[in-house]
Amino acid sequence: MQIHPTAIVSQKAELGSNIVIGPFSVIEDDVVIGNDCKIGPHVIIYNGARIGNRVNILQGAAVSNVSQDLKFDANIITQFIIDDDTTIREYVTLHRGTEDLGYSKVGKNCLLMAYTHVAHDCLIGDNCILANLVQIGGHATIEDNVIIGGGTPVHQFSKIGQHAMVAGGYRVIADVPPYALVGGEPLKYSGLNVIGLRRRGFSNNDIQTLKDAYKMLFLSGDNLSAAKIKVAEKYADHQLVKNILEFMEKSKRGLVKR
Repeated sequence: MQIHPTAIVSQKAELGSNIVIGPFSVIEDDVVIGNDCKIGPHVIIYNGARIGNRVNILQGAAVSNVSQDLKFDANIITQFIIDDDTTIREYVTLHRGTEDLGYSKVGKNCLLMAYTHVAHDCLIGDNCILANLVQIGGHATIEDNVIIGGGTPVHQFSKIGQHAMVAGGYRVIADVPPYALVGGEPLKYSGLNVIGLRRRGFSNNDIQTLKDAYKMLFLSGDNLSAAKIKVAEKYADHQLVKNILEFMEKSKRGLVKR
């Protein structure tokens, strides 16, 4: 373990093996850090942080700070969880959960680029990339394998489905369905995230099926309720299409524009 002499590390914190902690960083009491982690200079890890193995946190980041929700009682014990192999870049701010959920979480193998903000009670899945200045509002859910372009604000309570890609600089004020590519102002469905799906090993048949399902949902001219019924009938046994329909059924903010 390599702890710089200027770092302030509570003796109550639980630290794994082979950890590096840089100059002027602060680790509070109720903190758990796994093995092989690197904590850069001027990082603050507040009470409630639960950090996995091989996590890299760069300079100036703040992990598990108190929620900015004005209703939140700072004396309530909640957490911010960072799973294994995730990288937190410069000046990222991560706020622990409130009593509503009790925690916020970033999954495995994620990259949160500089100045990203993840608010209270947010859930971010595995293998996600949030580019510079992405701002995630409270209670948002980002499913696995999502990429969000730089300078993008995500409205509180919004959901972004698995394998979706959001173009940089546009507001997410409605739910983004799985596998979709979205952009524009207001945010619109721009097609399937074909490049991302191919990189992750989706077959040509699956990609074509998803294209056809979205064509029926968004481009057929039917209203969305009627289109969903037709898609469900045609692709009753296709799991990827089922994922889309289940996501739509659970949506509370409505979907991006067609």
